[in-house]
Amino acid sequence: MELMSRDVGDLRVVTVADARIDAAVAIQFKDQMRALIDTGPDRVVLDLSSVAFVDSSGLGAIVAAMKQAGEPQRLELAGLTRNVAKVFALTRMDRVFTIHADVATLEGLADAG
Repeated sequence: MELMSRDVGDLRVVTVADARIDAAVAIQFKDQMRALIDTGPDRVVLDLSSVAFVDSSGLGAIVAAMKQAGEPQRLELAGLTRNVAKVFALTRMDRVFTIHADVATLEGLADAG
């Protein structure tokens, strides 16, 4: 599991480089996200634009990362592919997370702010 992070203003963007977040990498994902959230600013955005598949373990790992980000921190999502967006819609997690179309728009807003 490869996660890359960069800070843009008061925003930390975490990009998932792998095509899958599933049972095989869920624990590793959670551990890496914990470290990135613990040292991050109040707003962390998980860029899922390269992720084509998320299973229930992967979804659970993303939810665990959201819970790790306690107040005032928050975890938002960006760049959901069609299949990943379907998983979030079917589980109604699209109502729990703030979801952005892409990261580029957010980075522009962070640079301007």
